[in-house]
Amino acid sequence: MGEVKLHGTWNSPYSWRVIWALKLKGIPYEYIEEDLRNKSSMLLQHNPVHKKIPVLVHDGKPICESMVILEYIEETWPQYPMLPTDPYEKAVARFWLRFAEDKIPMLWRIARTNGEEEKQAIKDASEMLKMIEEHGISEKFFGGQKIGLVDLALGAIAHWFVAIDSKKGLKMLEGHNFPRLHSWTKDFKEDPVIKENLPDLTPLLK
Repeated sequence: MGEVKLHGTWNSPYSWRVIWALKLKGIPYEYIEEDLRNKSSMLLQHNPVHKKIPVLVHDGKPICESMVILEYIEETWPQYPMLPTDPYEKAVARFWLRFAEDKIPMLWRIARTNGEEEKQAIKDASEMLKMIEEHGISEKFFGGQKIGLVDLALGAIAHWFVAIDSKKGLKMLEGHNFPRLHSWTKDFKEDPVIKENLPDLTPLLK
């Protein structure tokens, strides 16, 4: 199998995407917590271009960017497949992976803004969530009846955005607004592997 190491930070949804994938596939790994204010020489060596986490190191070879890492994990370890085998369904899944990569960052604007900027951020986030609600979820999970790569990619909604939503008192993800997303959030966080691997975000909400 080769030694597996993961450089990440405890509060990053991008790190946790990778952790969830490794856990679901039963891959043993060493986790290395990075201080982004004082990045380790190993992180800079493994990701000299962007100097960011997460970085997966497999058998001494670094893989950077969380979405690239997810696909690498999927292709390297076949147990618990997280992408469909049907070419069309796989293409649809990759569309939503790209959607997550492009759109999830807009959710963090709500936490960082106030006044008119916050109102615009909420409007933009609502439109994005509506797209997922109406066109993304067709079953219990995005990948069908079990968690797949798209669920992991959008997992930030289920935990990080729910925390922001609660702190701001927005109630955007309540059942009457987005019933499918609301149910998905509960199902995702109740999965035994996910439930055991969710960070406590309390320090971020103070």
